[in-house]
Amino acid sequence: MGTCSLHGSSSILELISTSNDRNFKSSFYGFPRYPFARATPSLSFRIRSCHFSVRCAVSFRPCIDIRKGKVKRIVGSTLRDSKEDGSTLVTNFELDLSAAEYAKLYKKDGLKGGHVIMLAADPLSKPAAIEPLRAYPGLENLGGLQVGGGINLDNCLSYIEEGASHVIVTSYVFNNRQMDLQRLKGLVNIVGKRRLVLDLSCRKKEDKYAIVTDRWQKFSDVDLDEEVLHFLANYTDEFLVHGVDVEGKKLGIEKDLVALLGEHSPIPVTYAGGVTVMDDLETIKAAGKGHVDVTVGSALDIFGGNLAFDDVIAWHDNNRRGINHTSSARLEPFFRELPDLGGRYP
Repeated sequence: MGTCSLHGSSSILELISTSNDRNFKSSFYGFPRYPFARATPSLSFRIRSCHFSVRCAVSFRPCIDIRKGKVKRIVGSTLRDSKEDGSTLVTNFELDLSAAEYAKLYKKDGLKGGHVIMLAADPLSKPAAIEPLRAYPGLENLGGLQVGGGINLDNCLSYIEEGASHVIVTSYVFNNRQMDLQRLKGLVNIVGKRRLVLDLSCRKKEDKYAIVTDRWQKFSDVDLDEEVLHFLANYTDEFLVHGVDVEGKKLGIEKDLVALLGEHSPIPVTYAGGVTVMDDLETIKAAGKGHVDVTVGSALDIFGGNLAFDDVIAWHDNNRRGINHTSSARLEPFFRELPDLGGRYP
């Protein structure tokens, strides 16, 4: 009863009023030109002015992916809950160094809004994810890490109590491929809008970007577009969007997706997927019109890739008009654990 598709369901009626401020496109929510709800004051004004409140300095958002208790970097589209289809998980990187060590590195470099993602519902992942939250706790926008993977109404608050600045949610707010507004509202009631991040990761389908759930294997009935972004912005503090078709493959970014986010997201949004070289960061900065933050994972040298973490930090600091960090001494523990990198680091 609480489930609705953003492309068609009667439960959206509870959000609809007789306001004439702004009409949806006729195809949106499946209702012919219903005016928008007065859930928030003057949405039409907010749509015109929202980008003035979005940061214009692009930030690097770090990440820690965990599976079976270990830090891993994978090709996202190969992640499954089971092996019934005969597929194999493609792992780019695995390290015995704990997730907490990465959190301490990010804290030392003053990186905010990074995310810890539990890639599987295994018994080792939750305690491994709590370690970095405790090592770099989030205190009211003063830093810290966000956490995602299996977040629901029963456990969301526990992660905030362990130190997460936000909880990241996707699959829980979808049910049978449709958006479940009751679940979404329930999360807001428990942790608050300011502590919630919606993961709207998507894949290309018929020239549109469809939001995917359940380890990115199931297409929802919701396409990522201007109306969806503005509607969901009423319930969340930020968006996190992986370009799933390129995630972990180091083959380049989804430029069109970045442009869509930069043009239409009224709240902070982070893009992840396909970053390989420094030029990709500049492409995201330009395509996103300075409104889209970026996550880099498998390409970084601290995860066994070729892109220097220090170079990304210097780029981040330059964008933030901060102080560049060029010393690699703090990275030594990471490179001692990595395979031979050709003597690039001490």
